[in-house]
Amino acid sequence: MAKGHRSQIKRERNESQRELRPSAKLSYARMSVQKAGFVLDAIRGKSAEEALAITLYNPRYASSVINKLLRSAVANAENNYPDKNYSIQNLYVAECYANKGPTMKRIQPRAQGRAYRIEKRMSHITIVLDEKK
Repeated sequence: MAKGHRSQIKRERNESQRELRPSAKLSYARMSVQKAGFVLDAIRGKSAEEALAITLYNPRYASSVINKLLRSAVANAENNYPDKNYSIQNLYVAECYANKGPTMKRIQPRAQGRAYRIEKRMSHITIVLDEKK
């Protein structure tokens, strides 16, 4: 038989599987996964400072959103892990990905009483940082 209450067992299991690297997640970003992916591909594996510079000067709309998310991940690293002493100089983008979110479906009126569907896509963007070895 299991030891402890069901919620206690779940809590212990989740604690052991918890991600220990600093990260930030943006849910329901109003852009498609493909458009976010172009910018994420450009910063994957780069140092945090270099990734911030890339997103700052990239002309795409997704880069401004990802820049803000990246700054949030760096702030999380510095503030939420005081025992590790993370600083922006020794952080790099270990993982970054965009997952598909819900799609808002809208109707565009067309000629002869027809209607075309417009799909306004959303995505969930995640950035995980790690320390350089």
